[in-house]
Amino acid sequence: MENEFQDGKTEVIEAWYMDDSEEDQRLPHHREPKEFIHVDKLTELGVISWRLNPDNWENCENLKRIREARGYSYVDICDVCPEKLPNYETKIKSFFEEHLHTDEEIRYCLEGSGYFDVRDQNDQWIRIALKKGGMIVLPAGMYHRFTLDTDNYIKAMRLFVGDPVWTPYNRPHDHLPARKEFLAKLLKSEGENQAVEGF
Repeated sequence: MENEFQDGKTEVIEAWYMDDSEEDQRLPHHREPKEFIHVDKLTELGVISWRLNPDNWENCENLKRIREARGYSYVDICDVCPEKLPNYETKIKSFFEEHLHTDEEIRYCLEGSGYFDVRDQNDQWIRIALKKGGMIVLPAGMYHRFTLDTDNYIKAMRLFVGDPVWTPYNRPHDHLPARKEFLAKLLKSEGENQAVEGF
């Protein structure tokens, strides 16, 4: 399932290493020179992504297949923008606090765009730009944060296995089982990649 629905994905999901600037979080924050990252690098970190058709999401067979295969029984739609999100300033600030969840974070961009920032194996920030049609899964236990870009709008589908639990655990929460499991998978993935390279 992870390798399906990849056509045109790089048009709706891009990633790059971030600079250390304290400027407006909604700016791209590219390093100089720019350091783009191939989506395969995200896969190594446990991030899964697809490109789907957001204009017909109610009848999208590909979305249905993903939901069935991964057990995403819960779904809702959230508009994140100053006009539609209650307590916008407080919420957007909390979204940008570095945190993890004990379950996957699944977002499907139906309109607009935004940034998901994740940490790589060396604790460097990677910015993932998600646009209309992109669907992303951040693994449980991964430190991350979210912000809008300068367009200030995203309409996103949120999916969940079972009843949704949106509890963020702000860094540091390395003692949580979800964090330990995430790190163990990351180490295993790194070991496998090194074995292949050294073969």
